[in-house]
Amino acid sequence: MNHQHKDLAAGRWHTLSFLEQMANIGSEVERALNWKMKKNADYSRKAFERSLELLDLTLDGVTVRSRFKELTRLREAIVDFFAGANEFRSSDTLWRKYFMPFIYAARKNY
Repeated sequence: MNHQHKDLAAGRWHTLSFLEQMANIGSEVERALNWKMKKNADYSRKAFERSLELLDLTLDGVTVRSRFKELTRLREAIVDFFAGANEFRSSDTLWRKYFMPFIYAARKNY
């Protein structure tokens, strides 16, 4: 696989806390939303793909079954929103509300 986040894929990702991982995923989703709003489909798609890459790296390290289930559903919903028919009826606002607590908590811990 061709990773965009090569240093993270090489192992550094798993040194981050779960909050930090989710905050980073949220940052990529935020970028995808912002580029979508600016009508730049290419940049939006690239940020969306980076968010999936980070989400997959997180899934690779999950040992708690309930967390695995939530993350796989999250992945399904993100794909549905950015590349599917939006059957879950997600919105930009919903994604921002979902990820904001992770971003806030990760920043607060610094």
